[in-house]
Amino acid sequence: MSKDHHSLIDTLKTLNQHRTGSALAMWKGEAPAVEPYNLYAGYEVFLTLDTLECINREFKGKARQRVRHAFIDHYLQQVLLPHETEMQTWMRGAAALVNDERIHFRNIIQWCQEPRSHADRERLQDETGPLCKFMKPFALNYWEILLSLLKKDFGFSNYIDYCREKKGLDYSRYAILMEQVLEETRGIYFKAMQAWAEDSVGLSLERLNRFDAINLFGMHALDNLLPDNAMEDSKAFFEQWGIEPDNLEGLHLDIQKDDRKSDQAMSFLLAIPGDVHVVMNATGGWIDLETLWHELGHGLSSVFTSPRLSTVDRELATSYSLSESYAFLLQNITLSEPFLRNYLTLSEDQARKLHYYKTLKDLAVFRRYAAKFIAEYRMFGSNSLADGNPYAEIMARHTGFYHQPESHLFDLVPEFYCLDYVLGWMGEAAMEDHLRNRFGENWMFQSGAGDLLKQWWRQGNRLDIIDFFKKNNLGLLSADMLVNRWAEVLS
Repeated sequence: MSKDHHSLIDTLKTLNQHRTGSALAMWKGEAPAVEPYNLYAGYEVFLTLDTLECINREFKGKARQRVRHAFIDHYLQQVLLPHETEMQTWMRGAAALVNDERIHFRNIIQWCQEPRSHADRERLQDETGPLCKFMKPFALNYWEILLSLLKKDFGFSNYIDYCREKKGLDYSRYAILMEQVLEETRGIYFKAMQAWAEDSVGLSLERLNRFDAINLFGMHALDNLLPDNAMEDSKAFFEQWGIEPDNLEGLHLDIQKDDRKSDQAMSFLLAIPGDVHVVMNATGGWIDLETLWHELGHGLSSVFTSPRLSTVDRELATSYSLSESYAFLLQNITLSEPFLRNYLTLSEDQARKLHYYKTLKDLAVFRRYAAKFIAEYRMFGSNSLADGNPYAEIMARHTGFYHQPESHLFDLVPEFYCLDYVLGWMGEAAMEDHLRNRFGENWMFQSGAGDLLKQWWRQGNRLDIIDFFKKNNLGLLSADMLVNRWAEVLS
């Protein structure tokens, strides 16, 4: 590799670390070493189209694609940073008022998971609508500048083409597939979700909104079945795989309750495999156990990545579907019947009940991600970012819960990340099926399963999820195993 190659990659790696480190500090409620507004000070000469020409000339194949898009990420962020800062400043100050309690945007999910009434959540919906309308021009301005840059400076005809080049995905094909899965699971989903809504809230599904869904999916009505200290104690489970999360080199866990921290859990990969941080704000209940193990899926797969891989293969991935597969795989262990019975020592009836509602929640969240992907794909395909009505109609039709048209830009995840989740979930189902066939129903208690996972993790992000499945004889990525799982448990 030439000196120019090394210099370009080292600079991009440094910028990644500055950006991730700043986000990590703010997530923990601490002052960042490099303030966000100052991230690109001194890099103005590097972040020019001349550097992109150099990348296109010096790199070939997959390395060019990854280095090129790592550069484009920072180029875009440098230009968008003032607009993003302005929007986030307004969002930090925006708050809904419910029963004399101010709920800021960043605390809405946590607030909804607490034992509130449906009437309170309707009031929250009424309050957030005008706030979203007020902040909509800031969000639209951000997206209009981004789309203009992609077209003017990089020659992409539209946002879908940009994401297609970056992630190598045929979005039109997956839009059709998601429509098929949504239709195939529609009957079983609405029958089961209608019953859950009536049992839990005492209202029909058609009366409920997105905030009610957040409350249901927290599964707090079943928290009385959770053993004391289950989240902390569950870390000892990994010892049978030869892993001690609290003493694992490169992995830093910050999972205790702290009012300064963000309520949303996140993994921060400052350097793979040597500096990985898992941050969550524990609040109690099954949701904590699921959240911890999901983030451990990201964290463990990162710290077990082989250091022999190149920086490009370790640190410059453009798609994270494979990492999401590992995250869902570990998360789903926590509410599997073998784990509930044999590790948490619940009764057979308790384990079956928890596993049922966990499976229903998974189907509901999968349908939400699939519907969001379809809504976002159509929105960018028709270049109609300002209109939230198609989003609200699609989300209500496929989830059953009312979604506000005003909130569509604030529910939007960049680069169609909802599809990364969906592909990751499909990958998880295939991995779980492979492990169960090889090691039995109690596969998670077998040391061999841990050895195989480490073998997969060592491959890092060298391959995308499609090629990873081919190389490791896991078959074609398909939704069939997920659909079969949902049907078997929920029928």
